[in-house]
Amino acid sequence: QVQLVESGGGLVQPGGSLRLSCAASGNILSINLMGWYRQAPWKGRELVAHMTSDGITNYVDSVKGRFTISRDNAQNIVYLQMNSLKPEDTATYYCNYRRGPIDVWGQGTQVTVYS
Repeated sequence: QVQLVESGGGLVQPGGSLRLSCAASGNILSINLMGWYRQAPWKGRELVAHMTSDGITNYVDSVKGRFTISRDNAQNIVYLQMNSLKPEDTATYYCNYRRGPIDVWGQGTQVTVYS
């Protein structure tokens, strides 16, 4: 089965940048949907961005123009470049893999935006 490992989270000041990475391994099929979700304390999980295997993207309105999702299909890595970070971006960020009935989540990486 597919396994996901996120990295790149940390503490950053408002206006700063972080780049999250998600490395996928296991029984990965080439056609899939991968995305990033986030969850802040006492809030529900929110879709941040997702990207199809052929490059179609979707973003939540609050991150448009600041975040960019990309993927390296050859290496099975998905990235989330986060610029102009705001305190409200603080959350645990989770990588997600979906294909048909398969739905896999990573362990999450913490992003804290604070000055």
